[in-house]
Amino acid sequence: MTGEEQFERIDEITIKGLELDSGKAIPEVLQVYAMYGSPAPDGSNVILVCHAMTGSHHLSGPAVPGLPDAWFGPLVGPGRALDTKRLCVICVNNLCSPYGSSSPMSVNSATGHPWAMTFPVITPRDVARAQKRALEAIGVRKIRMALGGSFGGMIAIEHALSFPGDVSSCGVIAAPTRLYPQAIAYNEVQRKAILSDPDWAGGDYYPGQGPVSGLATARMLAMITYRSEQNFNGRWMRSMADDSADRHEWGSKFKVESYLDHHGSEIVSRFDANCYLYTTRAMDLHDVGAGRGGIERAFAALADRDVLAVGISSDILFPNWQVMEVARLAGKSGARAAYEEIDSDNGHDAFLIDFDQLDEILRFFFKQKGI
Repeated sequence: MTGEEQFERIDEITIKGLELDSGKAIPEVLQVYAMYGSPAPDGSNVILVCHAMTGSHHLSGPAVPGLPDAWFGPLVGPGRALDTKRLCVICVNNLCSPYGSSSPMSVNSATGHPWAMTFPVITPRDVARAQKRALEAIGVRKIRMALGGSFGGMIAIEHALSFPGDVSSCGVIAAPTRLYPQAIAYNEVQRKAILSDPDWAGGDYYPGQGPVSGLATARMLAMITYRSEQNFNGRWMRSMADDSADRHEWGSKFKVESYLDHHGSEIVSRFDANCYLYTTRAMDLHDVGAGRGGIERAFAALADRDVLAVGISSDILFPNWQVMEVARLAGKSGARAAYEEIDSDNGHDAFLIDFDQLDEILRFFFKQKGI
């Protein structure tokens, strides 16, 4: 394929009998994916990008109906850090995402109704396992690097740990080895906002829109954790959305309140509340040491592998020390581990904003490792 607007291929694959960490199984799983470039037969040029919580498989290129805007565009394409002239970049839509892969929105063939809250609880390891099965089904067994940010970083590291013989290197951006209590607390408050909305109806709100207010409120809290105090101060400080409004009346709003309102409304227009519940719970269950004898023993699978950990200086959701821990423990276990940092006031979202720094970090790493 030639031309920047033609290099994205979106397709889907169905896999049978996916076993989960919980001991449960999903009889049939649909996986939607996007591919940019062509894979080498030995997988030596394949970069698997794992997307974040409310992102999708649509990494780059023009708008696609029904999908959010491309979120990794400045890094994917001819001549970019993930250069599709020589690399094949693949992104598989996560389980429990509303953008095509199996989720609570999907119809359970056994009942003829949406799974809703009967869908099994999943972990990042389950997501990686499903993606691995999908990759094999399309003929891609080995990958040069699993790379992801935030929830995607948790999935990327699970690819490397679960399939060390097939994954040569790993890139973890703004993600920890396990979820710490404060992040779990943020997620629980978000879920409470959804669960306490009467329109949630126990999750059985399909085909309706569901808990609009609850989902919007959940996202508003999330947006606070995605930015930093420096960012909020620098953008608005105490500015009012309408300078002519009387700030002593309830109808007036600070600019930061309007910002949160906007993002609350935006998520309702494109995301599903049950999917939000399942994905935040999957994040809570992230622990690379679970079932592997602890974190340090788990990282032994990365011996002689290349590991890149990228933290963010102002991240309050997954502080930089948690990402440093990835590099430290991987290095201690024999991996060739490096830590880099995005210096930004943009908080956790810096990996989706400060592309110039991430581009430089990835190019340098790829040059060092011959990718």
